[in-house]
Amino acid sequence: MRYFLSHNTLFVRGDFTAASTGVRGGLRKVATLFNHTVPEDFPHDDPGPAMDAIAARQGFFGEYFGLLTAVPMRHLCILQYDFVTAFVTAGISGADTEGPHTINIITCSSEGFTDGALLEAILTVTTARGDAVRAMGYPFSGTPTDAVIAACEGEVQHRYAGTLTEAGKRLYAAAFFGVQEALKRHRGEVERKGPSFFVFSRYGGDHWVEWTPEGCPYYPCHFEGQRCDFCYCPFYPCRDTSLGHWVDSSRGGQVWNCAGCTLLHEPPVADHLKRYPEASLRELAKVREKKGST
Repeated sequence: MRYFLSHNTLFVRGDFTAASTGVRGGLRKVATLFNHTVPEDFPHDDPGPAMDAIAARQGFFGEYFGLLTAVPMRHLCILQYDFVTAFVTAGISGADTEGPHTINIITCSSEGFTDGALLEAILTVTTARGDAVRAMGYPFSGTPTDAVIAACEGEVQHRYAGTLTEAGKRLYAAAFFGVQEALKRHRGEVERKGPSFFVFSRYGGDHWVEWTPEGCPYYPCHFEGQRCDFCYCPFYPCRDTSLGHWVDSSRGGQVWNCAGCTLLHEPPVADHLKRYPEASLRELAKVREKKGST
């Protein structure tokens, strides 16, 4: 899996088995997931052709799942919890259901789910969304246009995704926390210039940590002059053993450790990836080699 923003759209790319409750939803193999911020004149009566155009403009043809929202992508919240990554946008106009609003959630697992587990993942995320909305003081559990995509890659490791399973715990936690943080940004309670990135940490007790580039206390974590545009790596977990390795988790299983990777911190590599967001790791490695030889 990898993701990037292009204008008003979040794109997530991979070799997914996915289930979607959005427009043209269902359960099937797809290579592209997206969440798009629509303009006021968007054709809500028949959004299908417009969604085809969104994917085609980026050069993505074939199967996809897409979601639509009025929320700007600068309010997007991205959350990493072990093998689960969640992308959340949330907007509610007021204490009632009148006006523009939508809560969209895309979850991706680097560990495979059965079809049934993917459907159960949608139930788990929907439960978390409702609990989060009520925790924010609203008298309802969602909006009429909310949508969820649950996607996975890799060999099947999870046959269930209820809230008491290891997969479900991570899905619920990411959606519950992510919806609240996304609503805070939509309501103006938290100001950010771009998307917010969170990692679930177990150091000093389980908690979510937000990474912000401004005044990072760890700079420089690798070398002077490093670029931090991609501190929250869009390739994670890349599984490239030249860049990282698997380590045992304190909670069982394994997690991908790439703390020593400097690839995306190299200024020429960061510039190339910002210009060509679909660039592969191999292509980026060649950019580094070329710049290193000049």
